[in-house]
Amino acid sequence: MKIAIVEDDINMRKSLEIAMGDYKEFTVKTFKNAKDALKVLDDSFDLVITDINMPGMDGIEFVKALGGRYEVIIMTGNATLGRAIDSIHLGVKDFLLKPFDIDTLVDAIKREAVVQKVKKSVQKSKKTTNDFLGSSEALTKVLGIAQKASKTDASILLLGESGVGKEVFASYIHKNSPRAKKPFVAINMAAIPENLIESELFGFEKGAFTDATEAKAGQFELANGGTLFLDEIGEMPYGVQAKLLRALQEKEVRRLGSAKAIKIDIRVVSATNANLNEKIEKGEFREDLYYRLNTIPLHIPPLRERKDEILEIAQKMIAHNCQKYGFDTKRLSAEAESELLSYAWPGNIRELLSVVERSVILSETNEIQKDELFLNNRK
Repeated sequence: MKIAIVEDDINMRKSLEIAMGDYKEFTVKTFKNAKDALKVLDDSFDLVITDINMPGMDGIEFVKALGGRYEVIIMTGNATLGRAIDSIHLGVKDFLLKPFDIDTLVDAIKREAVVQKVKKSVQKSKKTTNDFLGSSEALTKVLGIAQKASKTDASILLLGESGVGKEVFASYIHKNSPRAKKPFVAINMAAIPENLIESELFGFEKGAFTDATEAKAGQFELANGGTLFLDEIGEMPYGVQAKLLRALQEKEVRRLGSAKAIKIDIRVVSATNANLNEKIEKGEFREDLYYRLNTIPLHIPPLRERKDEILEIAQKMIAHNCQKYGFDTKRLSAEAESELLSYAWPGNIRELLSVVERSVILSETNEIQKDELFLNNRK
């Protein structure tokens, strides 16, 4: 088992390296900071063990940059335990509270080894290679274009209604690209307050503004070498658009509060459900940025134009939710199936997943009836 240990304290780092040397079943590589680790980490590593308080890029930012490609164990002290627990939503499942002995560390690694063995067994049995729940002629056509585009570094603009699965497409493009082993970092412009977007994208130095008590890497730095997914790009404030364009043209960024240029090597995938041409005419979106992002436009059709996928997705998610909630196997009645096929799905796949989950929970029997879909109120 190959393990990466990221620890900025040299004494702690050396102690772990020496202690782990006694275990022949483990190959250990240590790093003094997260950025050095990101440059080296590849598919040969099985596990990452990282401190949480580190200069430059801290443990939480590091875990985000890993993008779920590795299992992670976090080392933390009492002062940072709360932050470590917050990392659970990033997929971290184990924590080591400092100080700990080597036996505690080895036990944690062995637990992880068992989990990975099971995961690898499951992965071998899977026949699918993407995250799409359904299949249709319309989806196959779009995936064909995405597959070709993924092999290049050309900027891709994903166009489609809310809920059609634009982030799934972005992830698919990344996974099928030469950058697949590097980070996939997603940022939603509509979910971040306007006054924070610039610092989120480009990062900031300590003291850059009132609350900047320590330096923080931006999303561009976290995505370096990989793919940066800019979701809801049409919601980006006009003033920030010029800085984004400059970063893409010059392939470098500057943190807030710093004049130092940081070189970046990323592939950009953007997405929007807005009409950017209309925004350009209204002076809300820069035309030069539009052409920079729109090298390859990819139109993702709404679910109502991909009807072949509806029942396939519904059946898969019924099985998934039955397992999730510990229910006996459920199925759709013929009337329920017809109802799903006749509905327009304005919320697309996101809405379908919600409807299916609710019907599994609320259905009285193992056969889901038409009225248990609660679609009449939506028509």
